[in-house]
Order: sequence, then C-alpha cells, then structure tokens
Amino acid sequence: MLDLVIKGGLIVTPSGSGLMDLWIKGEQITAVVPVGSETPEAKKTIDVSGKIVVPGGIEPHAHIGFPQLGNTWFAQNAGPAEQSLAAIWGGTTTLVDFAPAAYPELEPNKSPLQSVQEHMSNFVGNCHTDYSAHCNYRGRVNTERINQIKELIDAGYPSFKLFILNPPLRQEDVTDEDQATTASGVGPMVDMGRVAAIMEQLKEHGGVAAIHAEDEDIVRYNYETAKAKGLWDWHNMHLIRSNLSEDISVRRVIKIAEHTGAAMYIVHTSAKEGVNAIAEAKAKGLPIYGETILLYASFNADNYKEHDGMKYHTYPSLKFEEDRQRLWNGLLNGDLAFIGTDSIATSYEGKIAGRTIADVQGGNIGIEIRMGVTYTEGVIKQGMSLGRYADITSTNAAKLLGFYPRKGAIAVGSDADITVIDPNFRKKLTMSDLHLKDYNPWEGWDIEGWPTTVVLRGKVVLEDRKFRGDPKDGKLIPRKIDSSVLTKSSF
Repeated sequence: MLDLVIKGGLIVTPSGSGLMDLWIKGEQITAVVPVGSETPEAKKTIDVSGKIVVPGGIEPHAHIGFPQLGNTWFAQNAGPAEQSLAAIWGGTTTLVDFAPAAYPELEPNKSPLQSVQEHMSNFVGNCHTDYSAHCNYRGRVNTERINQIKELIDAGYPSFKLFILNPPLRQEDVTDEDQATTASGVGPMVDMGRVAAIMEQLKEHGGVAAIHAEDEDIVRYNYETAKAKGLWDWHNMHLIRSNLSEDISVRRVIKIAEHTGAAMYIVHTSAKEGVNAIAEAKAKGLPIYGETILLYASFNADNYKEHDGMKYHTYPSLKFEEDRQRLWNGLLNGDLAFIGTDSIATSYEGKIAGRTIADVQGGNIGIEIRMGVTYTEGVIKQGMSLGRYADITSTNAAKLLGFYPRKGAIAVGSDADITVIDPNFRKKLTMSDLHLKDYNPWEGWDIEGWPTTVVLRGKVVLEDRKFRGDPKDGKLIPRKIDSSVLTKSSF
C-alpha cells in the first residue's frame, strides 16, 4: 500500500513537465506515472488537478542567527522554529544556514567541526524543514584550521562561506568629517592569500566556496569620504557598496578560482557587472556559479528614498534599475544559477532604526515569499518556463550544494519534498497572509500563483493552506557534491 498519492497535477520533473500522478511510500517517491494509470491503494490521496507540482524549495542563503554570531541584528533575529515555519508556508522544504567553523578570535579551543556541530545542535527538534549549513571561515585563519577543511567535507558540509571585506563602519569609528578608522575588533575578512589556500583545499577534497564579493579598499574609501561628499544618509548606500566594488571583487576571486581549479559561487550577486563576470567565466567552462536574492530582483536603489526605505536594505546594497533587469535576465538565460533571500528576520522597528550608511541594518524577510513572488514575477510576468522556475528555486541549489538527487527533483528515489502551486491564487499580499515578524517589503504586491500544499519527505505539512507540520519534522541532511559540478560549468 502507498502512503500518499498526489493526483492529477502538472508535475515538473527533470525530464520535462506533464499531467502525472506521484506515488509516495515512506519518505520517498516510488513512481511518477501518467494521469489515468491504475493506482495501488493509498492511505491518503490529494487531488491537485489544475495545479502545478514542483520540487520543494531549497533556500540556499538563510541567516537563522544565534548568540555566538555577536551582532545586534541577530539579537532581534527569529530562530530556526520561526523561520522554518515561514519557509514551509512559502513552499520551501530545505534551508541552508551559516555555521561558524573557524572563528579563531571567538572559539580558539574548538575545531571547525566541533563549532559547526554545536551550531547545528540548535536545530534538533526545532526546525519544520530539513536543514544544513555552510561552514563560515573568517578572519586570519591559521594553516591548521585550513587543513581541517577535509574533516568538514567528510562530515557532510562541503560548502564554505568567505567574506573578502570587513563590516560597515560604525558611527563611533568616524573621527572627522572625512576621516575614519578601521572598525574595532577582528573582522570577518579573509585575505586573498587565505582565500587561495582555502580554495586549494576545496579543490582537493570536493568542496565549493561561497564568496561575499565586495572590494575592501573601494568600500572602505567610500565610507571614509562619504560625509565630505554629502553621502552619509542611508539612501546613498548603493554609492558606497558600489557597482565598481562588485565588478572588481568578483573578477578577482574568479581569477583565484581559475588558478586553483576550485568551484565557486558568488552569493547575493547584486550588480550587472557581477552577472557579466560570472557569465564570462561560465562561457570558459569554469565551475563558477551565481546566486542572487529576491530583494535585488524586486527593488532598486530608488526604493531607498521612501520614508522607511531602510527596510529594503541588505548587504551589499540595492543597485540601479538596469542592474535589477540584468539579474532577471541572468535568471532567465542561465547566467545565474539560483535565487535565495539572505534572510535575517528582524523586526520593523529594528529595521528602520538606522538612518545612515553606518548603521542601516542588513538582512531581509524573504524566506516565506521567495517561491510565490518568484513564480509571479518570473513565470507569469516574464514567461519563465516551469522547468527553469524549478531550477532556480530548488534544483540548481541542490546540485551545487550536494543535496541532489535526494533533494531538488521529482524523481523515483528522491525524497518526497513537494510544493503544489495554485495558479488561481490571486490577491494583494498582506501581512495577514504571512507568518514571520511584523513587516514584509513585498506587502501590497499583487501575486498570481502561490504555494498551497507542501510535503516534506512524504509528510503533508501544509494542505490547502492548513498547517499540519511540527518543529520536530526537520532533520540534518548530509551533503556530497557530484564531481561534475565541481570541475566544469554544469548549469
């Protein structure tokens, strides 16, 4: 007897889309058959005729936030139970956090693996979705910790986040009108020598680098001279975290990746220059990939000028309208691999408290609306194919981060992670539709198509917009990246 049949939907599979039924036993898909096929007896059948069935969404870029991250943004941040609940409501069944792996100034007596395991223990019994985390290496990491990368990859954590600049200046770091000091304390910036050494380890052992690419020298100079230029208000952030900064930094790390042979992707690509650099590397066959976030694809720097325009900010920054359009072009044509959110679920009060380029708060609340808004903006408004929609919301992230084919595909043997989108769900988005915090930048947007039923490893956790899940549903998923993805541009 089957446990679950999902019947009559337009199902998006790796080989194409069609009207099919899904057979599920236990946690896995056992068959994908044409509509009308004789179906074995099942404990539960859900008729999804007239609806679209895609792989459960994978959120590749979520900051869940715990005290050890030591940042006021994270002190306000929602934890795994709250953010994963919103994720399920929005059709996302797997999320990837960031775990401190090598923070030498904070955890000198712990190995990278011990730090990651301690971080991940916060999710046990406390997450509605499946989960994993990127390993965050930061600062002046010593050779011993770099040589422990293999241990992390072997334990199922093959992706590594690196910052190549330090945090924004704070008000107290500015000493005159046009002079500033380096922010106090040890920053997260990993210098280029260490970036190269880390990439050599990733190449050898089967990992991928996730790079926050901004140019330290350009950004630092822009902060230091901002007051003298009259650019200190928050709505000038795009002139501080600039297009030039992204262009130079992305091209610089691509050169290191090319020299070492390592696979790499740029997180939260925000500028046309970043997309162009990634596209050029892909054209050469290099295993270089790009992520953007829905915030950058939805808004531009003009939104900063609204009375509460701070709510639109995350780092690096919104850019110009031509950049926003290039991001969509990249998502449509394959220059960019997938779309995330850079989720940090802070309050509205906290989000609008900053009024300058030095104190405006990063992060955004996007984890719940990512699947639905991307469907409206991509499929409905721009004619994106359903296959491409599945790629950018689930499949490509699964491949690059090492979940595939367990996750990211509707196929025999894959986990039964399923999102059903109702294309007739049309309304103006309000906060009463949502389940995380007290604001959302997309409030008031007209939507057409929205997740209404969600299955996590065979369990129906959302059915016709009625919640059936539990924070004990989620589990840690070990990952291993296929070598084909790491050796040449594969998607």
